[in-house]
Parts: sequence; C-alpha cells; structure tokens
Amino acid sequence: MVTSADRAHAADGAAGKGSRGTGRTGESARRGGTVDGGTTASGEATARGGTAPGGGSPTSGEAATHGGGSAPGDGTTANGEATTRGGGTPPGDGTTASDEAPAHGRRTAPGGGRAAASGEAAPGGAASVGGGAAAGRPAAGRATSRDVARAAGVSQATVSLVLGEKWPGRVSERTVEAVRAAARDLGYRPNLAARNLRLGRTRTVLLVVPALTTEFFARVYTGAERVAADHGFGVVLYPSPEGVGPARDPFDSARASLDGVIASSMAADALVVVRGGGLPLVMLDSDPDDAAAAATVNLDIADGARQVAEHLLGLGHRRVAHLAAAVDSWTFRVRARALAEAVGGVPGTALSAEPAGLSVEEGRRAAERVLARPGPRPTALVCDDDILAAGACKAARRLGLRIPDDISVTGFDDLALATAVEPELTTVRLSAEAVGAAGMRALITLLDGETPRDTVLPVDLLPRGSTAPPPRS
Repeated sequence: MVTSADRAHAADGAAGKGSRGTGRTGESARRGGTVDGGTTASGEATARGGTAPGGGSPTSGEAATHGGGSAPGDGTTANGEATTRGGGTPPGDGTTASDEAPAHGRRTAPGGGRAAASGEAAPGGAASVGGGAAAGRPAAGRATSRDVARAAGVSQATVSLVLGEKWPGRVSERTVEAVRAAARDLGYRPNLAARNLRLGRTRTVLLVVPALTTEFFARVYTGAERVAADHGFGVVLYPSPEGVGPARDPFDSARASLDGVIASSMAADALVVVRGGGLPLVMLDSDPDDAAAAATVNLDIADGARQVAEHLLGLGHRRVAHLAAAVDSWTFRVRARALAEAVGGVPGTALSAEPAGLSVEEGRRAAERVLARPGPRPTALVCDDDILAAGACKAARRLGLRIPDDISVTGFDDLALATAVEPELTTVRLSAEAVGAAGMRALITLLDGETPRDTVLPVDLLPRGSTAPPPRS
C-alpha cells in the first residue's frame, strides 16, 4: 500500500490533468498527468509529478518511488518491474537483512528485482533513464551477498559460510571457489559495521609490544596485521612507552573497545587492567604455563641457543662469554639456561655471563668489560640479540681485536643490521612475521569459540663471517 508520505510527495508533484488519461499495460502516466481511478493496469508506480486519486494503490501491491516514478521520457518501468515492494527502504543509508548497506538513496527490488529503468533511484527518488541491470549483476553501487549468491548459484547462507571462513566440512571446495570468484567479480565487500553491531563485536585487536626500537616488533605487527585483514579485523599497535616493563592501560575502558589482546612477554605488565578484564589474551614469547594466557606463541629459543653453542663448540671454542640482556623476561631466561646447559655439557669449557642493556652502546661497554678482564680472554662472545652483537664488534675493534681471527661474535634475531656490519654477523634467524601471524590466528580461533593450541615456531642458525675457529694459544 502507498504510504501517506508517498501520497504527499505525489501530490506535491502534481502538475495538472491528463496529458494522457490512462496508463498502458506496464506503463505509468506521463510526467504531469494523472490516472483517473488511481491505478495502472499492471501495478506500476505513477510517473514523477503524477498522482493517483481515487484508489491510490497499484494493483500488484508495488509502491510508488519516493517522490515520483520514472524520469522524464517514456515514463515506463523496464518490463513492468517495480521499485522496492512495500514502499522500499527509506531514503538514506539503510541496512538490508543480509547486513549489506545499499548506497545512499538506492533501492533494490525484493528477490533481486531491478529498480525502474536504470536499476537505481536518482536523487529525489526519480529513476534515471536507461536499461536495467543485467541478470546476475547488481545495480550500480555496492554489491550485496544476495548478488554474490545469485551469481554463484548458491544460497546466501552458503555465501556467509564461505566468506566467513566457516566452510570446511560444510561446503565443497568447488563451491567455495565459485563463491570467491563471484565475490571478486562483483567487487563484493561485507558491511563490517552492520555485522559487528549484530554480533556485538568491534573486530579490533590490541597488539602490545616493547617500544619499537628495532625492526623485530614492527615485523611482528606486519604478520599480525596481514592475518587480521584477511579476517576483517583491525589491529591497534601499542608500544610500551618505557620499552619494557609496566605501562599505562592503553584504553580507559578496554573491555568496551577490544575483542582481544596479543602481547609480548617483554611488555606484559602493560596490560594489568586488561588481563583482569576477561578479554581473550594470546601471549608471544611467553611461558606456556602462564595461566593468564588462553594461548601462547613462541619461537624455539632454547633450540636457537643450543645451535649457537654447538656451532662454536664445533669450531673449537672452549672459553665463551654470554652478553645477556638485562631484562627480566621469559625469553632471555630460556636463552641463558639453554646456553649454559649446552656449553656445560662439554668437558673443559668455561662460560661467563655479563648483563647488558639492549642498545649498541650498552653492548659495547659490556664487551669491553669482558675483554679487559685479567686472565685468559674468551674466544667467543654470544649476544642475546643483534644489537648487542653490533656493540660487541665495536668494542673488539677499539681493543685492536680482529673478527673473527681473534674473537668470534654471534647474535640473535637476524635483523637488517646483521648484514650491515662487516664481517656479516653469524646469528639465529627468528621469523617475527610468523610470530605475529600465528598470534593473530590463535586469537581469531579463540574468538570463534574454539580452543587454540600453543604454537612453537622453528628457528635457524645462519653462519656468516663473524665466527671462525679460535686463535691458537
């Protein structure tokens, strides 16, 4: 039935009596005319500026377009197809039942019907002149999941399963490819705002890391963001202002702003409020026995330390010094323990440790203290990261020592710095992007109501020019 608002719009546009008294089948009256009796033969909408006194209701129950019918011209709808049934969506940015928001002011016929003439409503509600949308193609504007379903020949429920990555075991791979191809061809993008409102989610994840003083945690973010984008999530990066240790709660009301948290063990204390708020938490480089974390993602740090020890011991080194990061963190405790066990397991070896802050300058000072001590000098320096190793190389050169002829140096991480120094640094490659990606996958699994497994990623030793057999005594 035509609403009172539609009657008012039609009446406002009325320009006079009958340039044409009645409408042909499938046609509305020409602009400025009226239809005595109030209906068109097929139930089409009245033309722009027309009015339907008397009955006012199209016989098929289809509604007049907002503010009128077709634009000046023929005045007909394409093949008798109508604008939105029951009066259409209100002008503006409505949201359809399938969670897609049509473009501003456009209307879509139920069951996939095209809008009059061009398939969309022109400003003011009049349909522009032109042909309707091709079958299986949406009208100009944003494609919907209904369009994808029609193009792929499946139901909207199947489209939701496929694009929501919930299809395994429910939908065949052939159908999955058909749905994805249709979505690509139509340029379909889900309306995340509508979906999030319905699900009660923000689809926002907080990633908490130490201050971005090296590229490692920037690469962790890159890996996390890539997986997040594939699943329609956004990532907020929060570097701890002090680098490591406690920091302020990043949000006054984090529970209302986030779906979950991924955090490095080096900045875990930054989340005291969030951790107590019941948000899903995935920890990186963290003790797997940490009860606060729903899942952990770790690199096999212990194996990396063992690979360094085996490499140096295999070259013949027996006096080794460890430049240990002066940070109370699980990952550095694991490195120290694994190195001590590996070196201590070989008779005739000696291992010393020297704490150092995580900077080139602190690494240089720690290495100078070790190398200047009385007694037999270590023949190898094992550093907890590449930045400390760069400082150790600087100290050796200042003391007139050649690398690797007089002393060998190793690092950890495989930062860009490792190949910028000369000689290039022997180090352990840690795949930071893989850590971020695995952390995000674990959190998404958790948010989907499933239980993620703890993840341990492999590491690799990269022997380069900074290590060699020790000098002969």
